[in-house]
Amino acid sequence: MNGLTFDIAHLLAGSLVLVSFMMLYQDRLFALINVFALHAVVLALSVAWQAYIQEAHHLYITAAIALVFKAIVIPVGLHRIIQRLGIHRDIETAVGIGPTMLAGIGLVTLSMVLMLRVTPEADPLAREDLAFALSIILLGLLVMVTRRNAVSQVVGFMSLENGLVLAATGAKGMPLVVEISVAFSILIAFIVIGVFLFRIRERFDSVDVGALDDYRGERQ
Repeated sequence: MNGLTFDIAHLLAGSLVLVSFMMLYQDRLFALINVFALHAVVLALSVAWQAYIQEAHHLYITAAIALVFKAIVIPVGLHRIIQRLGIHRDIETAVGIGPTMLAGIGLVTLSMVLMLRVTPEADPLAREDLAFALSIILLGLLVMVTRRNAVSQVVGFMSLENGLVLAATGAKGMPLVVEISVAFSILIAFIVIGVFLFRIRERFDSVDVGALDDYRGERQ
């Protein structure tokens, strides 16, 4: 593998981490969903590049699935859900943006140190992709735990799954049937989550998870 090939793969995987930080920074639902769509586009480009350098043509289908479902279908669906729910407003966060960004930097540093130390014999490209993928997974989890709004937690969950796809493709890919199964599972999960969002909105007149704590009497 020549240096340019490696650099482009590194640039695309690193761009995914950068877009994950952009999601952490967003405090409006529409902006958060748009950044998630950008996350999916960069993932599709990264997977397509992996398909080219690994000569694994089935990964082009994985890239197409990411582009169609995650960059178009799911963001459009989320936009329509929040329009019907009437929640065009800022996202309530459990922690301020500043501490959240610092926590994100710490998680990325931890991912790099951990993955590069435990995979010294692995292929350099796979090592880099695994380190970036773990960073994206942890940043997705951070989005989920620092947002009170259920829609933003769904976006965090979806971005977390993007990290799993990057890890699978970087480690010389995975069977196409598995990727298609995962993609449809995510789509079905999105539909089920959408139904639950409407039910929560009808029951509590809000999609903030803090309303559930109030209902259970767990928050004063």
